Amino acid sequence: MSQVEKSLVVFKPDAVSRALVGEIMSRFERVGLKIVGCKMVAPDRDFLYHHYETIGKMISRRGEDKFNWTLAYVQQTPVIAMVLEGPSAVQIVRKMAGTTEPFSALPGTIRGDYAHVNFDYADKAQIAIMNLLHASGDSEEAAQEVAHWFKPEELFDYDRADEKFMR
Repeated sequence: MSQVEKSLVVFKPDAVSRALVGEIMSRFERVGLKIVGCKMVAPDRDFLYHHYETIGKMISRRGEDKFNWTLAYVQQTPVIAMVLEGPSAVQIVRKMAGTTEPFSALPGTIRGDYAHVNFDYADKAQIAIMNLLHASGDSEEAAQEVAHWFKPEELFDYDRADEKFMR
């Protein structure tokens, strides 16, 4: 049986501005993931640097330009940070989100259904890829991200009415 774990999801400015947060959030709930933390925040550059580089190593993976574009993009509006919990939560969230590049994301995934920008367009426009949300990449990254975005007292332990049927 899969281990119950936590995963971080950050609804980026395009999801917040397009009023897609509730619809996307309900997709996660319908598969049995439990929301154990949720808040709206306006992270500063230092906070985002820690998230995207100290934890995510974005500069080495994607380059400094894309890193800077991403930080500017994520600071356009407040974002909504959410922690989801469930068996294999990290893998389930990643599968539901779809590939990082919305253009390549399959229909039925969040990015495949609500976004279409490709890396080539974003690079030529010198902007971040508008892909609606951040989803933790693996269990280790998720643990670091959850600890970075949420204090222990901001996470809740409770029983959902349907848990006995979902776990």
